[in-house]
Amino acid sequence: MSVPSLLAVFAHPDDESLSAGGVLARHAAAGARTAVVTATWAADTMRAAELAEALRILGAGRPRMLGYADARAPQSAPGAVRFCDVPLDESVRQLVRHIREFRPEIVVTHDAYGGLTGHPDHVHTHRVATLAVQAAGLDRLYPDAGAPWRPSALYLATHPHSAERRLGASLVREGRAMYSVPDEWVTATVDVGPWLEQKIGAVLAHRSEVQRGALPGRLAGLPPTDRARLLATEWYIRHDPRSAGVAQTELTA
Repeated sequence: MSVPSLLAVFAHPDDESLSAGGVLARHAAAGARTAVVTATWAADTMRAAELAEALRILGAGRPRMLGYADARAPQSAPGAVRFCDVPLDESVRQLVRHIREFRPEIVVTHDAYGGLTGHPDHVHTHRVATLAVQAAGLDRLYPDAGAPWRPSALYLATHPHSAERRLGASLVREGRAMYSVPDEWVTATVDVGPWLEQKIGAVLAHRSEVQRGALPGRLAGLPPTDRARLLATEWYIRHDPRSAGVAQTELTA
């Protein structure tokens, strides 16, 4: 059985490794084409180079960067517009171009909360990706962005309520809100234990985030058993862009 190709769309360098690094490594190991589109940071920055190393570890090809500025880090793309301030039609068009070029069977992105932290760039990436997956299959939308392509499935990286307390103590800074969904909303719970070494390696490849004490840095400071406990499972909510009656395409089990 062929393994479905997978395109991950995330807001910042490191989101791909933290949110879907296991699934990316898992699909790549099974012979699938995989790639990542990152909404923010410019291609000539340190974090872009770190992203390239993380994708190499995960087997996800070269970075595909939209090049917009991080909402909280203007140095991420000097002179560029903040991603959240870009006209929606423009950012959707740019992502449609990547979808039509790569032609993935599955697209993975942030959930509507933007994950546990609710970062505004994560939330906006969810909006843009959801619209782009629909638009990519319509020939009269963005005809200059390539031939139409309709992915079979859209999966949203998420966290169930049952995991919120266990994860939040280590992944979210004290005093900040945490965002999770009812357990019954989760349609794919993926054990990525066999690919955990790659996932952790990709997370730690984001060295500037490790050094400044962001989430990769907090994970780096944990004992290996605690890191494994936090990162060995990934959760997703499935959305189907295709009509009823079409055979379902699943994340690799």
